[in-house]
Amino acid sequence: MKAKILFPAAFFVAWSGILSCGDSSENKQASNDRDSLQAQLSLSGAFALYPLAVKWTEEYHKLYPKVTFDVQAGGTGKGCADALSGMVDAGMVSRPLSPEETARGAWPVTVAKDAVVATVHAENPYLGMLNSKGITRSQFRKIWIDGTIRTWGDLLGNGSKEKIQVFTRSDAAGAPETWARFLGSTQENLKGIGVFGDPGVAESVAQDKLALGYNNANYVYDLGSKTPYEGLRPVPLDLDSNGILEGKENFYGSMDELNRAITEGFYPSPPARELYFVYKGKPSHPAMKKFLKWVLTEGQRYVETSGYVSLDEQQLKKELQKLK
Repeated sequence: MKAKILFPAAFFVAWSGILSCGDSSENKQASNDRDSLQAQLSLSGAFALYPLAVKWTEEYHKLYPKVTFDVQAGGTGKGCADALSGMVDAGMVSRPLSPEETARGAWPVTVAKDAVVATVHAENPYLGMLNSKGITRSQFRKIWIDGTIRTWGDLLGNGSKEKIQVFTRSDAAGAPETWARFLGSTQENLKGIGVFGDPGVAESVAQDKLALGYNNANYVYDLGSKTPYEGLRPVPLDLDSNGILEGKENFYGSMDELNRAITEGFYPSPPARELYFVYKGKPSHPAMKKFLKWVLTEGQRYVETSGYVSLDEQQLKKELQKLK
């Protein structure tokens, strides 16, 4: 029977921040221009940043009811292009900007961190071996870049002739570019069956017991339980390439464990990475500047509860300094 992975509906649909606003304590703490600040702001881009951006805009709208948002996921490439063309006020981006994007005026602000992880079906017949051995960076490269590892036997040395069904992203996005950078290459060189979007890759892997893919962590772990979604399991990375997944390398049981490993530097970067809001030039819209400052201050309280990794104090000060 095919396993089914269920994501919150917010992962698949655009969100428009038209919400009712009560008399919460946060509202009472808002500044005096609470009712006078009025704007319609739009964001598009990375699936990785989309859930957190939705949370931020929901909470900000509670503070400033006359500021509404349209937030749409479509991949980092779309987000950056939309921001540079003026179609949206900000792009959501999950990879470093290219020199070409910077030359066109792209102006990034780091807002949070997360990571890309490899994934398999929850009932993969070799899951036990994967969890005891892990997969090395070199082996991942031989799967996605070189194409020299094609079967589960090639990977695990167990004689299996079953083919690894490799999935990748078909859209220009931060997750495939981050995964490719981890493997010393670029997205264009990633092999596999191309699928659009993070939800698409997660669904494809969850429906094929021999599949291997990669996803942003928020599409691997359920935010409520902090454990992997039904149908998916993260694949451990054998950090020291010794063929044994030792205790210090085993931090995939929950979202909290993985995020702690990112914070402490155990999970490498890439595939851990920074997430950005990107603008065409330094933002001048008063409402956007105010929202961005809030994201880097009060809004940081929602980062970890939304399944991401917060910026440290030094980096937050650095990003805030850009706004002056």
